Amino acid sequence: MRVVIAGGHGQIGLRLERLLTARGDVVAGLVRNPDHIADVEATGSAAFLCDLETASVDEVAAHLVDVKADAVVFAAGAGPGSGVARKDTVDRGAAVLLADAAEKAKVGRYLMVSAIRADEAPPPRVDPAFGAYLRAKAAADKDLRGRDLDWTILRPGRLTNEPGTGLVRLGSSVGYGEVPRDDVAEVLVALLDEPRTAHKTLELVSGGRPIKSAVHSAVVSS
Repeated sequence: MRVVIAGGHGQIGLRLERLLTARGDVVAGLVRNPDHIADVEATGSAAFLCDLETASVDEVAAHLVDVKADAVVFAAGAGPGSGVARKDTVDRGAAVLLADAAEKAKVGRYLMVSAIRADEAPPPRVDPAFGAYLRAKAAADKDLRGRDLDWTILRPGRLTNEPGTGLVRLGSSVGYGEVPRDDVAEVLVALLDEPRTAHKTLELVSGGRPIKSAVHSAVVSS
């Protein structure tokens, strides 16, 4: 499989790159900081310098064509400490840009790393930046659902850096919880391998079911 990852230097992106290249897939990560290129290349992936806040659709599509991508994964984010404006330009705008580029390059498969409860109104007195983040994620998901792509939206709970367990709860509604980034990356690999997860929005938290079994259950139960 040939995969391009937006957010190639992010914590999930780097984990996903290692998993995919270890099994022989061709992977490229999009990064906006030239200092991050070496870290992406150390995973066995190619790295393309591409700032998704300023790049054109043609520029991003050209990278997808260069890789001959079968799939794209949106794992980018403005990150902690970023303001309200960048939640929109990255968490929404960059996701939309990647979808535009996928359509232009005729890459049908699109995996979105979203956020659990993104469709719900932010809680009262929530930090304004976090509220903007949830609204941006919801808008990006809505845009993707309206496209003629084989999209899957993955909505993890609160992300942690604990070691992955390989045991999760995955479905259309699973309740709020935490999940290690290791397990998020493993689930993304399983989703890439299961085309029947296209056009599904799946929540993810830690649980008691092995990942492959959880993905299979998500397919057959919906």
